[in-house]
Amino acid sequence: MRRLALVLAAGEGTRMKSVIPKVLHRVCGRSMLSWVLGTLDELRVSGHIHGVLVVIGNGADEVRAEVGGRGACVVQEERRGTGHAVMVAASALNAEGADEVLVLTADSPLLTAPTLRRLCDVHGEEAAAMTVLGAVLKDPTGYGRVIRDASGAVTGIVEESEADTWQKGIKEVNTSTYVFRWADLREVLPRLSDDNAKGEYFLTDAVGLLAAGGGHVALYVTPDAHEVLGVNSRVHLAEAQRIMRGRINRRWMEEGVTMEDPSTVYIDADVSMGADTVLRPFVVLEGVTTVGRGCRLGPNTRIVDSRLGDGVTVEQAVVRECELEEGVSVGPFASLRPGSVFHAGSKAGTFVETKKTEVGRGSKIPHLSYMGDARIGEDVNVGAGSITCNFDGREKHPTVIEDGAFIGSDTMFIAPVRIGRGAVTGAGSAITVDVPDGALGVERSRQRNIEGYKRKAKKEEEGRP
Repeated sequence: MRRLALVLAAGEGTRMKSVIPKVLHRVCGRSMLSWVLGTLDELRVSGHIHGVLVVIGNGADEVRAEVGGRGACVVQEERRGTGHAVMVAASALNAEGADEVLVLTADSPLLTAPTLRRLCDVHGEEAAAMTVLGAVLKDPTGYGRVIRDASGAVTGIVEESEADTWQKGIKEVNTSTYVFRWADLREVLPRLSDDNAKGEYFLTDAVGLLAAGGGHVALYVTPDAHEVLGVNSRVHLAEAQRIMRGRINRRWMEEGVTMEDPSTVYIDADVSMGADTVLRPFVVLEGVTTVGRGCRLGPNTRIVDSRLGDGVTVEQAVVRECELEEGVSVGPFASLRPGSVFHAGSKAGTFVETKKTEVGRGSKIPHLSYMGDARIGEDVNVGAGSITCNFDGREKHPTVIEDGAFIGSDTMFIAPVRIGRGAVTGAGSAITVDVPDGALGVERSRQRNIEGYKRKAKKEEEGRP
């Protein structure tokens, strides 16, 4: 038996009011479509599906790129409903030798693999022509209602736009996720009608057609109604983010990460962390970020696509595309820009900014400094207010500071320039030429004091001689 998954990802998503295709809107760092494809990857591993087809339409090129090698794409040029989407995919399903089809929408990022596996299992256990994933909702607004006969058998699904007052009161809803015997669905597809308020072919009409023809329609009701939340608006998107964020945070707490206030912690799906790390309020971990064991992050900290070793501390800072080895300390109020590498035990302190800079073991940039396109050796101390002047208006130039150098406060490095091993720069110097190993580089004008300046200035202001 060959079961294929058919993902419906062609919708316009007009209620999103966005130029971005609806299925590419992101939930905790991944597109909704990517969440669905990831869940299907789990089903493929467990043998519950054997291939994936994705029906695309709106933003077809972007959506196809997001699918990548995780499925084959079928284009629905004219979008005329879910039933029409399956009609468009029919030839591909035939070519793939489908015996059964798992149909689901790409705007259902909260669906989990265990729920879909159970849906497939129920379908087989009941030898059904079709099995519907249902849910019971306190507020079923927007969902199709499941219709049963006096014996409790499922006889149809009524879309809300077609439902009467009594039907709208039904709490048991369709979630737009189904398993079909493909031969049975293929037989009724030509009989779907667009004679409805929307002028679309509803896949849900297959329920009534199959039941009327003697086919058994089974229903599996998920115990977690949160899973079936479809995202049709920015409000739904925010709710999906909230639920997914709760799942992610709970997982990491179960793995040994402390969160002082989980409601204020935002972790993307592709983040990984070690045990005994502490996340204080308003920590945001984005992209492919790795955090080691025993780190302390926050409060008010954002880390993006970065790698942190064990025992790193980051407080009230932004770290983007950087590598921080074990024991590094950052902040408060620091900004580490892409390409910065801090080796073990080094520090970027208060109001420090770096860009494409390597900082050696044990070196410190304690406060109020900018280091750009620099290579700083081991055990270097950079005094407050020091700046690499790395851009001449046309090109970026490097600054090299060798091991053990001592940089006086308010040193300006007019790059390209090299400070030798154990060298010293005098506070307030503008260094324009290399400083040899062990030497002192100092550049200052001689100070001149003007006696009685304040008294003379006051007389000039009053116009007196």
